[in-house]
Amino acid sequence: MKPPFLSIVIPAYNEEHRLPKALEQVFTFLKAQSYSSEVLVIENGSSDQTYQVALNYKHRYPGLKILRATKRGKGSAVKKGMLEAQGEYRFVCDCDLSMPITEANRFFPPQSHKDISIGSREAPGAIRYNEPAYRHTAGRVFNFLIRWLALPGLHDTQCGFKCFRAETAESIFPYQTLEGWAFDVEILFIARRQGFQIEEIPIPWYFNADSRISVIKDSWRMFADLLIIRWNALIGKYGPKA
Repeated sequence: MKPPFLSIVIPAYNEEHRLPKALEQVFTFLKAQSYSSEVLVIENGSSDQTYQVALNYKHRYPGLKILRATKRGKGSAVKKGMLEAQGEYRFVCDCDLSMPITEANRFFPPQSHKDISIGSREAPGAIRYNEPAYRHTAGRVFNFLIRWLALPGLHDTQCGFKCFRAETAESIFPYQTLEGWAFDVEILFIARRQGFQIEEIPIPWYFNADSRISVIKDSWRMFADLLIIRWNALIGKYGPKA
């Protein structure tokens, strides 16, 4: 059977309330497209009924696959989804859909032809809606550290909307080691190390007050992860450079 053109990967942790609306919007969008597709929901250790809620929707949406990550953490869920997906292009998106799913077509051909396209809230043309000033400031400080220690030139690595060519995903995700919030940085670091091209796509982005990130606690954890990424590269965990 020919693989689908697009796989949409949705990591889901304690999303029993937001998941139904997200699935409705995603499948409404996909129904209007001319290309083939599949949707993978990756549940990773929820304490609510996320997994059962997802299963309840399988009869309504034939293209829906429900999987469980073997380890906790968003990074673990995304890694499993990217390696289980069959699409020529594999698009990961947050369950809150803080970027409207209708923007997804901008991340792959015919609009983008890069190995990896990432949503950016900082690229020229991007618009942020309702984000508190303290959150924006904290994000820019962390991005400065990312550019300094790992990814010079990329201005928004933490947006939850990213698209990978199948060959790219299958080349970089096996090397992923981080399971927490900084996994995005690690994946893009590995991608650059292997010589893949990355494009930032300016997006409209709506702040969600129910964000799972703690500015203080997670910022320190992310900083520690940046040091781990540098160490992993030094000892050869990411394989040879391109």
